[in-house]
Amino acid sequence: MAAEKSEKKSGGKNKFLMYKGRPLVRSGNVLYYGNMFEEFVVMIQILTTKKVGDLTVADKVQIQLMSTDPDLRMKDRISKKTEKRGLYNAMDFGSVWLERSLEQ
Repeated sequence: MAAEKSEKKSGGKNKFLMYKGRPLVRSGNVLYYGNMFEEFVVMIQILTTKKVGDLTVADKVQIQLMSTDPDLRMKDRISKKTEKRGLYNAMDFGSVWLERSLEQ
């Protein structure tokens, strides 16, 4: 409902980049994937980068499935954690974790 209200206020335009129907927000080397009003979100942290031509791309990436419950300590919020090579692999992996966790 909150997402519907924010869309109505902004004229139907979403202010966030979307990936597979969920918001994707970046803050420095950390990306948050998912809706903070749902039970879980995915936090993706870029640990190392590499040069590919003129571009700097993510190399080693850490993925964490996290609960959005504010009553839990930060350490207790992490349900799953892994590292992958490349942002695409991390996003793909994280989206599967998120989908499965929200279905339960």
